[in-house]
Parts: sequence; structure tokens; C-alpha cells
Amino acid sequence: MLNEIITTDAFILLSAILLISGVITTKFSARLGVPALVLFIVVGMVMGSDVLGIIHFDNASIAQTIGVFALVIILFEGGLQTKWSTLRPVIPPALSLATVGVLLTSGIVAVAAKYILGIGWLEAVLFGAIVGSTDAAAVFAVLKGQNVKPRIGATLEAESGSNDPMAVFLTIAMIELITLPDANMWKLIGSFFVQMGLGIVLGYLFGRLAVSAINRLNLDSSGLYPVFATAFALLIYGITAFMNGSGLLAVYVSAIIIGNTEVAYRHSIIRFSEGFAWMMQILMFVILGLLVFPSELFTWDIMFKGISIALILMLIARPVAVYLSTIKMGYTNKELLFLSWAGLKGAVPIVLATFPMLAHVENSQLIFNVVFFVVLMSCLIQGSTITNLADKLGLVGPEKTTPMHSLELVSLGKANAEMIEYEMEEDAAIVGQKLIDIPFPQHALINAIIRDDKLITPTGNTVIQPRDFLYVLTSRASKQELKELLQTKKEEAITLDEPLTEEGESVQEGTNHDAPSHKQSEKE
Repeated sequence: MLNEIITTDAFILLSAILLISGVITTKFSARLGVPALVLFIVVGMVMGSDVLGIIHFDNASIAQTIGVFALVIILFEGGLQTKWSTLRPVIPPALSLATVGVLLTSGIVAVAAKYILGIGWLEAVLFGAIVGSTDAAAVFAVLKGQNVKPRIGATLEAESGSNDPMAVFLTIAMIELITLPDANMWKLIGSFFVQMGLGIVLGYLFGRLAVSAINRLNLDSSGLYPVFATAFALLIYGITAFMNGSGLLAVYVSAIIIGNTEVAYRHSIIRFSEGFAWMMQILMFVILGLLVFPSELFTWDIMFKGISIALILMLIARPVAVYLSTIKMGYTNKELLFLSWAGLKGAVPIVLATFPMLAHVENSQLIFNVVFFVVLMSCLIQGSTITNLADKLGLVGPEKTTPMHSLELVSLGKANAEMIEYEMEEDAAIVGQKLIDIPFPQHALINAIIRDDKLITPTGNTVIQPRDFLYVLTSRASKQELKELLQTKKEEAITLDEPLTEEGESVQEGTNHDAPSHKQSEKE
């Protein structure tokens, strides 16, 4: 009994050390110019039996389970923060990159693996399939907070979020062809389209169901809403995978639906998911770091083969795949060059590399070690230079505005009210107007305004300015009306009002139509 308690205490202590080490490394990653996920892997390798010997871990099955679980959380958080307005125009090229692009990349890498690793053709194609996809966890981690132009960033995020089904299909198909010589290739191809179709359809349907459930349930604590949303993500993956669909794609699609729809405690859900995704990212890469043994990885043979394949992947396979799969899709040469360089490899290839090990495929340990080294090279070289390359190519968009403040709201429980945070855009109709003249819904109240990171106490004479962050307490019944008011553009307001004079008097007259009733409600 005492030994079990000591083991449990040691496990909890080690978990705390690993998480704290992972969080601290994010500070060093910015200063060193190295993606944080590389340092997470290093933490795992240092903690492993080959270096400090604190943790001995070689269970590929557990690593695979943790990796898939973490990918569900990471994809869900990435989908929540993906804007549909930015994503919609890039769906065709993203899907082309996620399918045709992966096939081309895998094919070219397979040829290189055949001659560099000295393995059979089926094993070479298996290797190409494992490293053929752009990794969502790596892309989301590197692009988070960066001001790369929205169209390019959305293309990369959509590609990385939707190309996992192709990589998983190719990997499993090649393993079946290797281990089961009588496997039917046409049947495997048919199953791929079933997986993709079910992933999209079930992701959309469950996303709508999740929105309805979150909005209809009146939970006693606001802290339960993020937990409920995360549980839905896991449920969506489980049901879709059980029905032989792509669970990862379903999670990403459903997250986009939830993130682009008005749901209760939306900001709480997003912030909880962001923190949870970071924790899963740390855990996943540390575990993958533990799984590899540096004494086997950093040998001259593995390093030479890994560097050779990594260079072919970065300089030949990925660029060829990008240029061919986006023909006549409106991208400039600079944009295509950036998309080629930003095809990061990360957790997915390492997780997929555990599949051959579990299936006892010949040369599976060699494949795993070289895949791991290729991922390490990709993260170090590509991940650390993406931002600088975007800047040199002129692909840097407007700086992302993030409020340097936080507003904590005690759960309103059964009060059926929410606190809305909204950033005012320059072309918003209510910009330049006094609060007393704006026809806010009856059950909406401006509680605070953050302007240039300073708190402004709102009064009736306070004028709304661009980039203001409004914090509005509103009833759920009034939320849609409030949203429409805040999102109305000046051009839309003009079409509803009288024609403008040069001085713009008609706009003021138009916006004041409802002002008296609002003032009257204030007096009441």
C-alpha cells in the first residue's frame, strides 16, 4: 500500500515538473527564435532514460493514445479561432493541398526514402505517407499571434486541419498492403472518401448540435460551459471514428461551426480551450520526446539519412506539391514560396510513425527514428524562420490587436445574462457617436471601455472610437440585436438612412431615430 502511494506521489510530482518545464521553455523559445514544440521534445528527451534517466518510457501504444487525444484538443482549439470569413475563400486551395499536395509530397519523399534508407518500395511509400502532411499542432503553434496575411495564414491552417485524413489513410493503407498481401487497394481508396465525407458531414451536424445544446442549457456555473464544449469535441471524435469516419476532420469542422456562431460564454470556451490545448501540446511533445532514445537517434547513420530526406522534403517535395496543387488559384510566386516553406512537420508524423511499430512492420524502428529526425529538422529550420521569411516576402499583414487586460466575471448562473467583449472596427456605424445617442437594446449596458490599454469609465457623453474594446452586459434575448448593432457598417447605415450631405448630417439624423426611446429607457 505504501509503495503504491509513493508511486502515485512520484507520478504527480513528475507531471508537475514536466508541465512547469514546458511552460518555462515557451519563454526561452521566443528569445532563442526556436519553436516551443522543439523545446518540449528536448525536455522529454532529457528526462528520458538515455540522459537523466528520470523516466523510462518506450510504450508506443500509450504514446499513440496520448498523441491522438492531444490532437483532438489542439484541432478543436484551432477551429474555434478560425474565422469563417477568412477561411471560406481559401477552401479550394486548402483542400487541394490537403489531398493532391499530400499525395505528391508522399510520392517524391518515397522515392528518396527508397534509395537513402535502402528499404522496399512499399515501406518507402509508407515513410512518404507518414511525413507527407502538414502538421496542425506545429502550424497552429508557430502562427499563433503572428501577423501573417490572413489569406496565407488561413490557407495553412485549413490545410493542416484537413490533411490528416489523407496522411492517416495512406499510412494505414500501406501497412495493410505490407502486412496483408491480399488487401484490396480499390476498397481502401473507397474507404478514404467515406472517411472524408463522414468527417465533414458529422462534423457539421454535431457542430450545430453542440451550439444548440450550449445555448439552450442554463448551467449553474459559467465554468461548466468550456468543459461541456470540450466534452462535445471528444464525443464528436469518438462517434465519427466509431462510424469509420475521420474523427480529426469532424472535430475541426465542428469547432469552426462553434467558433463562428454566437454561443453562451464564447470567450470563456475559447480561452479554456487555448489553455487546455497548450497543456496537451506540452504533454504530447514531451511524451514523444520520451519515446525516442537519443543514443539511437543521434548516430551518424540516422543523422545523415534524416538530414538528406529532410532537405529533399523541404526544398523539392513540398515546393513541387504546392506549385502543382494550386495552379491557377490566384497565388503569387511569393505566396507560393511561403506556403512551400511553411509546410511544417510535427506531432502527426511522429504519432503515425508509431503505427508501423505496433503493426510489427519490418524496419519500423528505422522509420520511426528517421521520421523523428526529419520532424526535428523541420521544426528547427522552417519553424524558426517562418516569420522572418513572411516579413522579407512582404506577406506581413496588419498587426494583430490583443487587449492587454482581462476582465473576470463571476458566474451569473441562472441570471440568463452574459458579458460581451467586442472590439470596434474603424468602419463601424456607431464609431464617432456618443453612447447616449446609440440605440442599444433595452437590456444591454456598457460596463467598461478599454482604450489604448486604459480603462475608460463610460458615461452618456463618451464617444466610441476605433479599436475600443467594449464590455457589454446583456441578456441572452438581446444578444443578437446587440451583435447586429455593433457589427453594422457605416455603408450599411447609409443605405438605411436619408442620403448623406457633405457634412454627414443625415447620418446623425438617421442614427438618432431611436435615440429618444433609448434616453427615455435610461430615465426610467
